[in-house]
Amino acid sequence: MIRSIKICIFLLFVSGLNAQVKDSVQVKIAMDSISVIQSIDSSFLATKDYSANEVRLDSLKSDSLNKPKMLYIERALLDSLLRPYYHIRIDSSKSNAYGRNIIIVPKYRMFIDNFSGDTSYIPIPDKIDYFSKIKTYGIDTIGFSNAIELVSIKRTKRAADPVWWNHKNVIGFDLNQVSFVNWNSGGQNSVSGLFKVEFARIYEKLYTLWNNQVSARYGLNNQQNLGLIKTDDEIRLASSFGYRKDTLSNWYFSAQFNFRTQFTDGFKEPEDEDPISRFFAPAYFHLGIGSQYNLKEKLFSIYLSPLTLKSTYVFDKKLSDEGAFGVQPGERSRHELGILIRTKWEKEIFKNVAMENDLELYTDYINDFGNIDIEWILNFQFKINKVFQASFRSHLIYDDDIKIKETNDQGEIETLGARIQLKQQLGLGIIYNF
Repeated sequence: MIRSIKICIFLLFVSGLNAQVKDSVQVKIAMDSISVIQSIDSSFLATKDYSANEVRLDSLKSDSLNKPKMLYIERALLDSLLRPYYHIRIDSSKSNAYGRNIIIVPKYRMFIDNFSGDTSYIPIPDKIDYFSKIKTYGIDTIGFSNAIELVSIKRTKRAADPVWWNHKNVIGFDLNQVSFVNWNSGGQNSVSGLFKVEFARIYEKLYTLWNNQVSARYGLNNQQNLGLIKTDDEIRLASSFGYRKDTLSNWYFSAQFNFRTQFTDGFKEPEDEDPISRFFAPAYFHLGIGSQYNLKEKLFSIYLSPLTLKSTYVFDKKLSDEGAFGVQPGERSRHELGILIRTKWEKEIFKNVAMENDLELYTDYINDFGNIDIEWILNFQFKINKVFQASFRSHLIYDDDIKIKETNDQGEIETLGARIQLKQQLGLGIIYNF
């Protein structure tokens, strides 16, 4: 009979009565749910005072089971049935008519595999804490003992954008002065100045190279008892456009344009009234197509043009009537077609000493082929600091069309042949790059 009671109690708790069982030290079971016991004698329960530790199932006799009553089961028996499958603890904060509450928590949960249909029981942790992240937004107030200073942050790009245009802007001024006071060897006081500017815009992108340059120079010298004498006068414009077939080649199919003239009148002697050159008298113009070899790393380039047009303009009537600079008397222009070779090389030969070598050779197909016109500019720059700079410049010209005129002993002007023209300048001044 005791075994039957154990089985019945176990089935009741498995079927879900664990949530409805009275949480007390003693548990009561309806006797009509047990088929073995029919009734309990009321007089037996009234005359006996059984506590939770005294009531035992084997003390009940069959003759006292007259009608359905409630049976109080021993606590030790209940624990032996539930302990393997449930956590049992007593809540001392609450109590009822039967004693302190009992809290029963399952130890296992049932899991059914969706594929195989197998049933398994998985242990449940003794305590499960669920955490959820809650986002909160607010402003923290922090006190500083020192005042907050505003700082500027320089933004640095990890990958700089490609620069296709290169710019060059140079403005310089050279000044030379000589003064004598009771100088035994003699001499004349003089002051000379030279103003020079140079602007360049170079566009280089993959297959294309476009070089544009503008430069100007103008110098004056003031000597005692002689007045102002021009020492330098030049305006130059140059533009070249090249295209290459791939980025590995240094050869470009190129076209070039050059223009050169001067600002003011030029005189052979300070006291002369008739100028020997003027603005656009002469003016030289070159336009040609060919090929250019360019080494960007070495700052070296060479231009070869088998087809170049050279034009000489003399817009002063007096000079054109004299046939100056190779034009026919009375004509204001002269045109030639020939070969042009131009090289340019820039190099820092020593620390703070830079050299610039520019050479141009030209010969005409029709008039005296092989008679070469030469223009050679050699320039050295000695950098003192960011502002001050010394320079030495040598300019050589040979043009068969430019005839030299001299006055003979009888005071007559004679026209001689072409000669080498050479000019050298040494100066110290300031230079500004931007």
